[in-house]
Amino acid sequence: MEIKINNIKKTFGEKVAVDIDHFEICKGEILGLVGNNGAGKSTLFRLILDLIKADNGNVIMTKDDGNSIDVAQTEEWKDWTGAYIDDSFIIDYLTPDEYLQFIARICHINDEQLAEELKKYETFMAGEIIGQKKLIRNLSAGNKQKVGIVAALLLRPSLLILDEPFNFLDPSSQNAIKHLLKEYNQETGATILVSSHNLNHTVDICPRIALLEAGKIIRDIDNSDGSAEKELETYFEVSPL
Repeated sequence: MEIKINNIKKTFGEKVAVDIDHFEICKGEILGLVGNNGAGKSTLFRLILDLIKADNGNVIMTKDDGNSIDVAQTEEWKDWTGAYIDDSFIIDYLTPDEYLQFIARICHINDEQLAEELKKYETFMAGEIIGQKKLIRNLSAGNKQKVGIVAALLLRPSLLILDEPFNFLDPSSQNAIKHLLKEYNQETGATILVSSHNLNHTVDICPRIALLEAGKIIRDIDNSDGSAEKELETYFEVSPL
C-alpha cells in the first residue's frame, strides 16, 4: 500500500498541528515517526485514518492494482487497514475474547480461523489475554494495548498503523512486538507506520524514519543500515522539549 500526503494542513485554533507539503510512503515500508510531544505524530495518523478532517490537502492511497483513492472521499481503504491509536479503539465493557470475536465477525473470520490467527500472537499475548474473565477496562494498560494491537492485526491488513505500540509494555512484550512487526512485514509485504518516543525500538525496526517538529517533517532519515540512532540522539539532546 503506497501513501501520498499532499499539501495537508490541520490547525487547532492558532496551533498548527500538521503542515506537510508532500510526503510519500512506499509499499512495504516500515516507517517510524518520531518527535517530541506535540510534534504532530498522532494528528498525522488521525488524518491518514480520516478520523479528523484536514483544513486542506489530502491523503491518497494507491492499491496493488494501481488504483488510487482519497481516504476522505471513500471508506474502501478500511478493507485493508488495521490501526490502534489509543484505547478509544477498543470496547472496554467486553472481555478480550468477546472483543476479538466481535472484530473477527466484522472481518468475516470464523471461529476456527480466529483460533488459528490468535496462535500467531501467543508469544506477544504471553497468556495474559485469551481466556481471561476480566473486562478490558479492568486490564492493565499494557494488556489493553495488546488487545488493541492484536485486533488491528486480525484482518491481516496491508496497511498497519500503530501509535506508541511500545507504551505500557514490559521489556519482554516490547521485544515480542518488535519481532512480530518485522516478521509480519516480511511475510505479507504490508506497509507499517509506527510512532514512538522510544528511539532504540524505532531504530531497530524501521528502515526509514521521519522526524516531525511543529507539524512538519524536518528530516527523512534512511535507516536501512541502522545508522539513524546517533542523528536522532543528537537532535533530541539539543531540541527544546
